[in-house]
Amino acid sequence: MNINRLIYPGFWFGKSKTEDALEMARRGAGGFCIYGGTRQEIAALTDALKKASPLPHVFICADYEDGLGRWINGEDWVLSNLAIGAAGSEETAYQKGLTLSHEARRVGVDWVFAPVLDLCNEPQNPIVNTRSFGADPDAVGRLGAALCQGLNDGGVLNSIKHFPGHGSTKTDSHLALPVLTRSLQQLQAQELIPFRLALAKANSVMAGHLFVPALDKTLPASQSRAVLTGLLKEQLGFKGLILTDALNMKSTGDVHQTALNALHAGAHILLSATDAVGLSDFLPTQPGLEAIIRQSTALQDALILHHPQVKNTGLPAAQFNQTYAAACAVWQGQTLALHAGDEIDYLELGNEEAFAAQAFLHALEKRGIRVSRQPHKTHTLVAVSFSNYKAFKGHINLSAEEKQQLAEQARAHDRSIFVSFGSPFGTEDIAELIAWLFLFSPAQQAQTSAADILCALKKPTGRMPV
Repeated sequence: MNINRLIYPGFWFGKSKTEDALEMARRGAGGFCIYGGTRQEIAALTDALKKASPLPHVFICADYEDGLGRWINGEDWVLSNLAIGAAGSEETAYQKGLTLSHEARRVGVDWVFAPVLDLCNEPQNPIVNTRSFGADPDAVGRLGAALCQGLNDGGVLNSIKHFPGHGSTKTDSHLALPVLTRSLQQLQAQELIPFRLALAKANSVMAGHLFVPALDKTLPASQSRAVLTGLLKEQLGFKGLILTDALNMKSTGDVHQTALNALHAGAHILLSATDAVGLSDFLPTQPGLEAIIRQSTALQDALILHHPQVKNTGLPAAQFNQTYAAACAVWQGQTLALHAGDEIDYLELGNEEAFAAQAFLHALEKRGIRVSRQPHKTHTLVAVSFSNYKAFKGHINLSAEEKQQLAEQARAHDRSIFVSFGSPFGTEDIAELIAWLFLFSPAQQAQTSAADILCALKKPTGRMPV
């Protein structure tokens, strides 16, 4: 028995040491979690890790829940789960799963940690937001199950997360330990429903670093036997692999004790410790892990033996986005349209991640719309927000200063339209706006679809999922 099969080190291109990763591969780490890099760098690294490993199969894992674009510069994003929630279609969710698997296999990833089944029911939550399918538990579970099936049919493994539900918190677990102040009855009626509905399609469940006093008054969910064994295994009947969320998060505390607690609580795999070699040295010194190692090894072997085969190749990211973006878009407020020859003032907000807006602007100009970046009181203001989640950022939505700027600019125009390529929250109280268009995604094809919708060339048919 090799306890290193329970450790899946994280590798952050530009930060992690290749020699440490190769050392863990030689020790028999069961898999690796890849962050960043280029396609060429990922291919070279994973090839070296597989050659160094004594195992017949090494799992290559990644958080490609929105495609490759979040992690690899120049690659396409895939429409967010909140966009899929706006469409409300299981077929669209299934197709997204196929697309994610198509994109993952392009870079050699065979395990995608998706979908998020957290509810989008807290506007100030800085890390869920567009990663969720919405606020309705039944819809989240239904769409999540369909996406799980799409991932499998596309030839990759899935993982539903972040059990027992990260939505109703205001803290990013990358920065501090969130507290989920929900009663047991509330959890049963809300947070747990999506997991119940999707468990049958899940290859694995990722436990969140969340403190849920209604379930365990001492330990976070990812370290709690009451949560992982009592609730997930015994009450909900899940018999598959349980993963911890990444162990590099600040909410975990001492990584050695966290890992040990998690294993005794019922977890089978420890994800993304920054010092995996140190964890590998520590765990063999701890007694009472033999049965856990046997169970984890058997479950991993079963996944290797029954690894999903490609049944449907699905659409590449750009084609998927182009096909479904309008069905995932939501219009609110007055009905209006831009026409060739119109001039607009353009205001860009909430773009801390430096998303490129060229696709949107180019599409408008291509349709005959003259765009001014220096507002000079034309009749129409188009304000664009890219506010989106990002690990370790700790906030989302427009700042108070940005909201004030938006209100002032809207007040100076006859028509003011707000277009969001990210969070749906935060501008509903700005009375000067007369229309809102939500795409929920910064993908280039979402941007061109937004331009088409503004010019009445496409009709948005989505419904607000929050």
